[in-house]
Amino acid sequence: MSSIKKYIAEAIGTCVLVTFGCGTAVAVGCDSASGSGYLLTALAFGLVIVAMAYSIGNISGCHVNPAVSIAMLIRKQLSGKDFVGYVIAQLVGAALGCVILGIVFGFDCGFGANQIQAGWEQGTVGSALLVEIILTFVFVLAIIGVTSKVENTAVSGLVIGLTLTLVHILGIALTGTSVNPARSLMPALFAGGDALAQVWIFIVGPLVGGALAAVVYSALDKEEA
Repeated sequence: MSSIKKYIAEAIGTCVLVTFGCGTAVAVGCDSASGSGYLLTALAFGLVIVAMAYSIGNISGCHVNPAVSIAMLIRKQLSGKDFVGYVIAQLVGAALGCVILGIVFGFDCGFGANQIQAGWEQGTVGSALLVEIILTFVFVLAIIGVTSKVENTAVSGLVIGLTLTLVHILGIALTGTSVNPARSLMPALFAGGDALAQVWIFIVGPLVGGALAAVVYSALDKEEA
């Protein structure tokens, strides 16, 4: 499979993720007054990954997330060149998704951008960073584990999608759940304001969490001498 086709697949997948995941957050609301919005948004993100995993997974691996790509780079399942290409494609896809949301909902819709949630009493920069590291660690660990065995191929997309739903169910009330720098950076750029000021949390946290997952899984999976 050519690298260009892989990059196009990553851009499409990330565009769909932002359009349907962030779009659901915009459509149903994710505040304390509309608690059902938590579950609907969590399901939207998870179901997008299921759909994309079974459609573009055989082309690019369906990373659609720099935190996943950095984990695969560390595990030497992705070259440095392709890592850069994947991340650029993911950012382009996320930007396209934001343009679609702007056209559909208006360019003042907020774009489902991540922020430390106002209702989180213990919400600080440090706690938000920790939450994003933990959520991403769990998500990427599941991805590495389920994709490391060929016999899991038939169910891997479902497992990954359900895991993303799981981390969203907890994380939405805290940080809005990023676990994906591309999904966070572009909506923040479009939304501006506090979202843009805090966006570094949702870049650093997921990248650290993804890298930790790769290192920990590799250590656990290493055969004893």
